[in-house]
Amino acid sequence: MLIMAVLSSLLCSAPRLFTPSRFRFWDLVVCRRITWLSVSVQRCYTSDSSNSAVDHLSSGLEKYKDLQKYFNRRLKATYRKFSNIPDQSVIFGRHHVYFIEEDGIYRMDQRQREPVPEQVLNLGQVSEQEEKAGFINEVGNLRIQWTVQRIRLSPQEKHLATTLKNSYRGELRCVLVRLGKRNRSVDPPHVIFTLDKVFSFEWATDEVLYYTTLEGLRCSRVFCLDLTSSASRITSVYEETHPDVFVEVALSRDRQILSINSNSRTSSEVLIIDRTTSHLKPFLVQPRQLDLLYHVEHWRKCLIILANTGPGQEYQVVQAPLSEPSMVSWVPLFVPGSGTTVKDMDVVGNHCVLVARTPAGELVLIGVPLTHPKESYTVQLPSWACAIQTKKPDMAAQRNVLEFSISSPVHFPIPCSLNPEDGLLLSGTEDGSSRENQSNYTTTRLEACSQDGTLVPVTLFHSGPVEVLSLAPLLVHVYGAYGRDLSMEFCPEKRFLLEQGWALAYCHIRGGGERGLSWQRQARMDSKQRGVEDLEACLRHLFSLGVSCPPLTALTACSAGAVPVGALCNRHPHMMRAVTLQAPFLDVLETMEDPSLPLTLEDREEWGDPVGNPKHRLTISSYCPLHNITPQRYPSFLLTAYNCDARVPLAGVLKYTEQLKNAIHTHLTMKPKSECEPAPNVVLNIQPGANHLGPEDFEQMLEEEALTLAFLYTELGLDPPRPPRKRRR
Repeated sequence: MLIMAVLSSLLCSAPRLFTPSRFRFWDLVVCRRITWLSVSVQRCYTSDSSNSAVDHLSSGLEKYKDLQKYFNRRLKATYRKFSNIPDQSVIFGRHHVYFIEEDGIYRMDQRQREPVPEQVLNLGQVSEQEEKAGFINEVGNLRIQWTVQRIRLSPQEKHLATTLKNSYRGELRCVLVRLGKRNRSVDPPHVIFTLDKVFSFEWATDEVLYYTTLEGLRCSRVFCLDLTSSASRITSVYEETHPDVFVEVALSRDRQILSINSNSRTSSEVLIIDRTTSHLKPFLVQPRQLDLLYHVEHWRKCLIILANTGPGQEYQVVQAPLSEPSMVSWVPLFVPGSGTTVKDMDVVGNHCVLVARTPAGELVLIGVPLTHPKESYTVQLPSWACAIQTKKPDMAAQRNVLEFSISSPVHFPIPCSLNPEDGLLLSGTEDGSSRENQSNYTTTRLEACSQDGTLVPVTLFHSGPVEVLSLAPLLVHVYGAYGRDLSMEFCPEKRFLLEQGWALAYCHIRGGGERGLSWQRQARMDSKQRGVEDLEACLRHLFSLGVSCPPLTALTACSAGAVPVGALCNRHPHMMRAVTLQAPFLDVLETMEDPSLPLTLEDREEWGDPVGNPKHRLTISSYCPLHNITPQRYPSFLLTAYNCDARVPLAGVLKYTEQLKNAIHTHLTMKPKSECEPAPNVVLNIQPGANHLGPEDFEQMLEEEALTLAFLYTELGLDPPRPPRKRRR
């Protein structure tokens, strides 16, 4: 799917498409040691508190340790309960099926009656190469582990290429393996080539691989590796000079076109290579122009293009001949109805299939027959569906069927398939549900009126009617940046909370992409504070409906989602009791002032340029979480950061923590002894590695989640949930 690939490139690290499933935790044998650092405010300050008390660093995590161990056990049981989530990492070749285990990549020959697994790549050998190179892990001589990120098979299954991610440094490495018959007991897997810092890659032929390299969080160059001669040859194919542009290579669904996609946050430029020709020369589709975003697919010597040339600069589908692909040849095929926003596009057989969101916020599929585009139709998905994950077709897969899964934060993923020819949707069960999804859980879609009159969507998950939620603890999720939708895929931790009586709210504030490209444009640069106003409106609306109350409310966010949360805590700290932030972006002003940081230049399209534009500086200064901390009663904070995270510098998180701690102390010391109140906890949890999106190691992830639950239950004053009693026979 096109847009999702672009967003993963611009906003995140390498897509975690083929990492070992977090749900198969009992198979994982690697467990990294965790390094903790905590900063805790004294529980009670009076006017005669000494300065030494301000600087006192106590083990703020110690108070949560016992409860953390308890939740660790409960979460393991929860993950075991949902361990049969469909495995998206299995790849079907022409004659073999490929799968990932913790020690490497394996395949089995489907032509054999009793196929025996054959190891294609041993990850232990890659780790041994690191050790021989003399690398010493900064966290205690731990053995470096590699996890599989992406796998690509060459057209005739002659070679396999895979990218591996270093578990600690976050570095990427591409390993090429020659496939074929060999004596398994004598011949090891045949690694023929290794490439460092590879991000995206695709085979043009069995001997030619195109790939991009990641330098300082930016991909700007495309290379071609030619294996046809005895001496392999690497040539440079493309280099992007704009500092705010990210480059990746992709393959069309029918495997006929290889595209070089150069995308910034506000413009696109695509070069394509026709794999059916012998020269493999890239040619340009449409030159870059400001505010033009487009993505290409291939169908019958034509390009099917998703471009923001529709009404209101939203996405529509256009068509152009492969021989004349520029914008002057674009012919509109499909324009979505008013309020319906296209989230993704695929070409399946003779149909264009769109993933779209209706004005009510529900996900639907729209089928557009490419031979008769006026005969488009809509396929309804279950009302609870909030996330869709499309499976990339395998070599042996049905080309005319779209396979995907649907889920929500609390609904188990359901595998589905759509035959666009008849519009028939098939799912794991007849009604798109499962035994796990048929529990008494409700998905309620609300709208909160923001300060300027804009209606902001809120998705609420709960059990029982809304009217009985006044005493329910509430966990509020938010992001609101880069035009990216709030992540709403299935998460066992969220299901666990729902089972314990929590209500879960997802606030789709402006700056995100839930209501199209304009939803982001309304809250970027000079208008960024609108996201903060939207979040405040969502909370007030929930409270007005009788959903929970401030003393039982916690906010959670990651990365750029920390900006509206931190800003709201500065303005209205009484609206919540606790906050959990992961890899939080909190120092917007100083980060955007420093062009030497990896993402500053491209991020100025989102946050503005405080150096060259005084108006931008004034706006950022008005909401920046770090620069608006004042002495007052704040909620408790749990901040999780990673010491090698290049996207969010650790220095900003440390500075925020210290200033927040000082502000709380100042507020409490100004009160007379008779009004002494318990101080909120400010806990900073620093972990090793560059895992901006969270740890990939299951045990480390489980430790983080268990700590979060222990923190929430403690700070909201909740009793730990009792484990379910075993039924007697």
